[in-house]
Amino acid sequence: MRVSNLMEFTENHRYFTSRDFALSGLDRKVFITLYQPMVGAVSAAFYHLLYHQFGEDSTGYTAPEPQRKLLLGLGMELNAAGRQSLIEAASKLEAVGLLQVFRNHNPLTEESIYEYMLLRPLSSAEFFSNYHLTLLLRDKIGKSALIELRDGYIAKHPPELARFVNREEATVPFYEMFRIGASAMDPELEMGWAESATAKERPPSFQTQERIRHSEMMLRFPRGSANRGFVERLNRAPESMAQLNYLAYKFNLEVPEICRLLDEDGIFHPDGTLSWDELQSRANLMYRQDRKRDEERERFLARGEERQVPSDTVDSGTSPTKLQLDIPERFQMDVNMERYNEMLQREPYTRMLERYFPGAVPDAFVRIFERIDLNYKLPEPVINVLIHYVFSLSHAQRLTKSFVDSIASNMLAKGIDTLDKAVMYIREQEKLNVALERKRRGEDPARDNGSGSGSQAQGRNARRKPAMSVVKNGPAQEVSPEDLEKMLKRARELKEKNNR
Repeated sequence: MRVSNLMEFTENHRYFTSRDFALSGLDRKVFITLYQPMVGAVSAAFYHLLYHQFGEDSTGYTAPEPQRKLLLGLGMELNAAGRQSLIEAASKLEAVGLLQVFRNHNPLTEESIYEYMLLRPLSSAEFFSNYHLTLLLRDKIGKSALIELRDGYIAKHPPELARFVNREEATVPFYEMFRIGASAMDPELEMGWAESATAKERPPSFQTQERIRHSEMMLRFPRGSANRGFVERLNRAPESMAQLNYLAYKFNLEVPEICRLLDEDGIFHPDGTLSWDELQSRANLMYRQDRKRDEERERFLARGEERQVPSDTVDSGTSPTKLQLDIPERFQMDVNMERYNEMLQREPYTRMLERYFPGAVPDAFVRIFERIDLNYKLPEPVINVLIHYVFSLSHAQRLTKSFVDSIASNMLAKGIDTLDKAVMYIREQEKLNVALERKRRGEDPARDNGSGSGSQAQGRNARRKPAMSVVKNGPAQEVSPEDLEKMLKRARELKEKNNR
């Protein structure tokens, strides 16, 4: 438990406990024989004191109470030494994965309330597969005792099984025994399921951990920085922390890079809020520098035939939109339609762009969509739909900077700022492309309606043409002697005029 000042953790601060499991007999044996030697008797007593805040047959949350109850229950004094002992006991439980502590802050009343989330002990097999826990237990009880404990948890086969060499599985799978109705998904059930799901943070096995944590940021952030006070206040601004985590995921940044960005001038407004546009612009510059270094590193490793292929992770979305796009051919074997549209809704454009290339994204495409993001400020889902559209075209020669820029400018002029509007715009463009392709091939839609309508159209086109004089072939007309004399006279005058 990280507490910068003991006055932030006193017996007057309230707390509540939460757990979603119940200890079995085997769990208690694992806790006593494996965990208690590592954390000590005080931490073990603190764990059981929190566990028995409510009944064995129930889970959930307890009512908030003052932490005086915990100190008195452990026999500790209500002073700084007692509070420090309680912090150390909680820290040991946190280090071995039995407890998570959260500090909830109410900005209206300036009150902080502590949440103690208990976690189930690992099974014996999982425990001994974690080297850091195994080595810590070896340092506490010795090597011979550790081996004896491990052998005590290993299930031994009956000796008679040694003569049986063939093992065949006879388990009946679920789909052979049960049948589920093939009805469509119930939207009311999905909505109720999503509303009833808890929004609290879960252990790593249930939910992906945040990339940027405020506690890790404070450990790396310079103490003498002018922005130190602003960064300390981010712990009470969950929206700003969510923006930082999204920015880190979008541009693949870690805690040191985020601290370096927050330490620069102009990142915070005078009131302490983040300057989002400036932060995003500088993060993009750092992203481009990292890409350049990665390309140089890959070229260097390619000379020694030691290239490594990076792996991508896909985060799950939350909810699909009403209007959905079809899956491109390259993704049909990987995701379904709902999952692909969730990616369009939730993924940053940098991550979406990487999925269209087996290796590194060409710099030309990075610069094109970087300009659309930073200068045009189109939302991320709209940029993802634009990426889907331009890479789904059949004519590769149209993927130029001017072509993509024209589509983005048209979207910006039409006020397209949501995924649904972008999908409707793309569908209209696809219909227009089909009509232009038919016109290019010389297909006249009017001819499909019948010969009568075609003749009428030809008649209308003929009437629209301008009347032009046409030289007609016919018999030669005789010229009278008077007309012939006039023509010869006119010819002599023109000849004399030219001779002058």
